Amino acid sequence: MTSNSVHTDNTTRASVILVIGGMMWGLYWIPVRFFYDLGLTGPWPGIAMYGSALLVLIPMVWRERLALALQWRNLALSGMFTGAAFSLYSLSLVYTDVVRSILLFYLTPIWGTILGMAFLGERLSWGRFAGLVCGIAGLFVVLGGEGFVPWPQNAGDWLALASGICWALGTLGLYRASNISVSGQVFAFVLGALILSFLSLALIRGPVLPALAQGDYLWILQLALLSALYTLPMVYMTIWPATKLSPARVGILLMSEVVVGIASAAAFSGEPFGLRELLGAVLIVGAAVLEIVRK
Repeated sequence: MTSNSVHTDNTTRASVILVIGGMMWGLYWIPVRFFYDLGLTGPWPGIAMYGSALLVLIPMVWRERLALALQWRNLALSGMFTGAAFSLYSLSLVYTDVVRSILLFYLTPIWGTILGMAFLGERLSWGRFAGLVCGIAGLFVVLGGEGFVPWPQNAGDWLALASGICWALGTLGLYRASNISVSGQVFAFVLGALILSFLSLALIRGPVLPALAQGDYLWILQLALLSALYTLPMVYMTIWPATKLSPARVGILLMSEVVVGIASAAAFSGEPFGLRELLGAVLIVGAAVLEIVRK
């Protein structure tokens, strides 16, 4: 097998894994809203989930601590942006509709394409252009109902938009530091998300600590540790492909989250899912297919 065919196989495998990881992110809003309903307001759902994931990760990366310490600059850069992305994303899920949060985040392929052209020497091919048009058209179809212009209208919307920009910057860092182990990159992601979640407490009006009964803390801690069984595989299936694929490709393929997020929000939270949402989902799936088959 030639090196080109091996590279193509690896790219295809990374693309498929990323699509599956994106589908898992489409259900991420459920535990976030669940912890919110238990009394963890603001950034506390993200703190609970990323904190428990970090506890599980520490034994896994302990043997790599010396090698990772030598690469702390690259890890800090990618972890800061990818962690900030999903810290802001978790927060946006609390302050705006699930659909709006997901879709404003997924303007990411635009930012990824710009970064790829500026820093990786990529060219905007017709295949990539078709995928971008298809995906962004799907976003506009879903967000464009009832005269709504796809532009942030509240704090949660702006957090979602900012998280997409941070994710594009973070995936650029992951792609350029692909020599670092996946576990190290995941550790940087989770630690970055946790740090940014704590920092965002400064933006919260009112009490910083959640108002919980004393008996609830142990219960929530157990649930948070259990959530790591979902969070960590999902993050691994996002970070590893991001070290193999360009930021624009990552942004387009992660749009699989949009389809699952819209459908699950309709099924479990009563948010609308009609012909408009279906058409948008089809366009977004089409964008992912175009990107996977593109040479």
